[in-house]
Amino acid sequence: MIFYHKFEVRWSDLDANKHLANSSYVQYCAQARMAFMTKEKMGVTQLSRWGIGPVILHERYSFFKEIYADQTVIVSVEIDGCAEDSSIYRFVHKFYTPDGMHCATAEATGVWIDMMLRKMTTPPDDVVEAMNKYKTADTVVLSKEDFKKFPFHPHNIDPAEINI
Repeated sequence: MIFYHKFEVRWSDLDANKHLANSSYVQYCAQARMAFMTKEKMGVTQLSRWGIGPVILHERYSFFKEIYADQTVIVSVEIDGCAEDSSIYRFVHKFYTPDGMHCATAEATGVWIDMMLRKMTTPPDDVVEAMNKYKTADTVVLSKEDFKKFPFHPHNIDPAEINI
């Protein structure tokens, strides 16, 4: 299954080039995910009761066609990858105009965290069940090993090197 969420592009969503700003793509994806989670009874209130929260670790985008003010844009929520226990997930979001024109694609990989311990956790069975409804034959199984495939990794520096 695919979940779709509709947005009306506002003036405040635009950048200096008068098209949808990069930051708006991030916000639209996050809002589409939250609308999906609310529909599947995993909204903010329920997450708070469970003491868990979704955290995005890596996001990337490809843009194909500009989106302008006063347009309607439809953002999909698709589960592209998921750990067996749903502790790790990867959503794919596709941006469409109402006539079906594919304007952009985003991929977001994340984990569930225990809000008290601030550590990765396995979500409750209700979350696993909801996520399973949206998996397809193409949904890949993810593990912590997949984090090593991210293009960036932390490299600390000596604070003395920072010349501000």
